Amino acid sequence: MASESSPLLAYRLLEEEGAAFPASGAGGPGGVSARKLSTFLGVVVPTVLSMFSIVVFLRIGFVVGHAGLLQALAMLLVAYFILALTVLSVCAIATNGAVQGGGAYFMISRTLGPEVGGSIGLMFYLANVCGCAVSLLGLVEAVLDDFGAVLVSFVAVGPRDIPLPPRPGPNGSSLPPRLGHFTGFNSSTLKDNLGAGYAEDYTTGAMMTFASVFAVLFNGCTGIMAGANMSGELKDPSRAIPLGTIVAVAYTFFIYILLFFLSSFTCDRTLLQEDYGFFRAISLWPPLVLIGIYATSLSASMSSLIGASRILHALARDDLFGVILAPAKVVSRGGNPWGAVLYSWGLVQLVLLAGKLNTLAAVVTVFYLVAYAAVDLSCLSLEWASAPNFRPTFSLFSWHTCLLGVASCLLMMFLISPGAAGGSLLLMGLLSALLTARGGPSSWGYVSQALLFHQVRKYLLRLDVRKDHVKFWRPQLLLLVGNPRGALPLLRLANQLKKGGLYVLGHVTLGDLDSLPSDPVQPQYGAWLSLVDRAQVKAFVDLTLSPSVRQGAQHLLRISGLGGMKPNTLVLGFYDDTPPQDHFLADPAFSEPVDSTREGGSPALSTLFPPPRAPGSPRALSPQDYVATVADALKMNKNVVLARACGDLPPERLSRGSGGTSQLHHVDVWPLNLLRPRGGPGYVDVCGLFLLQMATILGMVPAWHSARLRIFLCLGPREAPGAAEGRLRALLSKLRIRAEVQEVVWGEGAGAGAPEEEEEGDFVNSGLGDTEAVALARSANALVRAQQGRGTGGGPGGPEAGRDDVGPATALTFLYLPRPPADPARYPHYLALLETLSHDLGPTLLIHGVTPVTCTDL
Repeated sequence: MASESSPLLAYRLLEEEGAAFPASGAGGPGGVSARKLSTFLGVVVPTVLSMFSIVVFLRIGFVVGHAGLLQALAMLLVAYFILALTVLSVCAIATNGAVQGGGAYFMISRTLGPEVGGSIGLMFYLANVCGCAVSLLGLVEAVLDDFGAVLVSFVAVGPRDIPLPPRPGPNGSSLPPRLGHFTGFNSSTLKDNLGAGYAEDYTTGAMMTFASVFAVLFNGCTGIMAGANMSGELKDPSRAIPLGTIVAVAYTFFIYILLFFLSSFTCDRTLLQEDYGFFRAISLWPPLVLIGIYATSLSASMSSLIGASRILHALARDDLFGVILAPAKVVSRGGNPWGAVLYSWGLVQLVLLAGKLNTLAAVVTVFYLVAYAAVDLSCLSLEWASAPNFRPTFSLFSWHTCLLGVASCLLMMFLISPGAAGGSLLLMGLLSALLTARGGPSSWGYVSQALLFHQVRKYLLRLDVRKDHVKFWRPQLLLLVGNPRGALPLLRLANQLKKGGLYVLGHVTLGDLDSLPSDPVQPQYGAWLSLVDRAQVKAFVDLTLSPSVRQGAQHLLRISGLGGMKPNTLVLGFYDDTPPQDHFLADPAFSEPVDSTREGGSPALSTLFPPPRAPGSPRALSPQDYVATVADALKMNKNVVLARACGDLPPERLSRGSGGTSQLHHVDVWPLNLLRPRGGPGYVDVCGLFLLQMATILGMVPAWHSARLRIFLCLGPREAPGAAEGRLRALLSKLRIRAEVQEVVWGEGAGAGAPEEEEEGDFVNSGLGDTEAVALARSANALVRAQQGRGTGGGPGGPEAGRDDVGPATALTFLYLPRPPADPARYPHYLALLETLSHDLGPTLLIHGVTPVTCTDL
């Protein structure tokens, strides 16, 4: 046996019979080999050799003897039914485009992606290695030269008694000699062999069952991919693989049925169960069978070895497993992958240590079934994705046959060997996880992307905006970013505020397409998507070209999103004179050399996003256009969030963890307009409730679980304490919001000249009261700072006024954002009031909500 499995003999045969077998279509070093295989030699012959394996030829008696003719035929029909479904899938994929080297691995990996394809490809390789070992272990029965003489013996040889091999008895004794009977064609013999008679397998001592016998039978039928594995050596693989595989499957099916009938007609059950190699005993010339076994065992094992080496070479060439498989890339001058052959030969020697055919059969069968299920799944995915480019010339399949093939393979795996099935799926999962961690090529095309597109489109059409209800409202954010270097903390904070809603990163590139040779926006998408990956935010990217930032913002507000998934909230960084920080420098996710480039040749983040602007340098957006953009968003019925000083947020609050920090923080909410403070029911308007909702959403994020939510109410100097607090607590109870409520009393002089009867926004809509408005903004700022523990700064009095650094710090403050004035000439004054109001408050969100977002109903 050692001579048959020698790597030198294997390599010599590869060179002699195949200058014949170039490496996966790659040919030798000089180019593609001119020697290509026909359908018969490249597909039919290797498939027949693999399917006529020793598991059947040394186990014909085993199957019929234990299962009986009827159950044996049922097993054969089930096995070939599963194989036929897989063959249909193979034919469909093979006729949908050029199939390169690697056969089934190439089909699976180019459909399901490198992670799944690489893991299943490696398992299919191991299945072929084990199949080679099985052939060598049993020295497969005659398939070609001696096959006719076996068949002839059933007819030409007369009835005879056949001594059975001695069997060990109890306590080391031997059982008395027994005889099996070859009766010739006899109806009584056939009748006795119709029913099942499961007994103990004399090779393993295990009691046989339907599942264990089926495992042995199915293992002999699992060579349908042998021709596909030779895809790189075929003249026309898209034609040869379907035609040759179907011919081979039909031929072997007919021969198996014939052998089952002949055995059942001529051999009694004792002979079938007690001597699996009975063919030699009934042969016209017994040495002919032995010669055929030795001759064809080499052919069958070489078929498996060649197929395995082609799969391994394809895996190595795709570089999915790194340096581990690097030697398998080596090819000879004739194009043969001798490195992969040596790898495979070494593994075969290890598998030979198993020693028992029936023990190995279940494992090999399960590995093959995993590969077949993957092929069916690949075809099913392509069919369900409805991609226009999936139009195979072979049309005798449907998604029903693919789905049935997947289900049948999985079912039979667990029926044959639950342990081996579970282990194989676990191994596949571990290999897929390894390949996912390493990262694979992205240029193959993932059918998962096509399936997702198909499903997303279908469900987006079902997402009817006319059926929206306030109790299912969620934030859908459009964050406008100039340079992400200075906005990285805001990117992550907005990601936390979205609560499973839409999150779009928008950017406006200034320019006019009429004066440009090409669109400058399209090449930027790669770096922005890389930014999303590295920042670990779940966001889409939408870029536009516009003469001004304001017009670009209008474009994005109108066209971002799709169907019922469109932004309802605009998020902007605050407009002030604070020099932006370069957060890329301190973030490990963005530490990269300045001159590095991303995979695929796209610019690196450091080159696409220049350093933040220097202090005093011109800005792309004027104060007038900034406020105008806010006004535009409100006119479009969008909520607005202005974020200030987000770079000062505690880093642990922006992490993706559970926020398990020992430091306690507050989140402060001021749900009323501090430029027109008053008591009464003013805190329950739409905008105030929107602030409460956004603060509550932030508290649902794991990183903010430990932060305490505080809500502040401002009381007039003559208003009795407790009444407003009671009403607010009742409202919070209905809204299921847990928060601490605090009343703050304004001093007698606070807000002087601001009558309570004036409409909201009067301080910024007219020139009257400008001085009072500025004074009020300063007083409000001092009041907020006092509650934060940052010092009063000379602000109004109150129950806690004057305390400094008492208790936990405030991590984030939510403030009510007044509407911009109706007169654009008042925009600079409005922005100045916001600057005064939020000055030195630390991280602050100024929010104006225009849509109802809370509901007390179930």
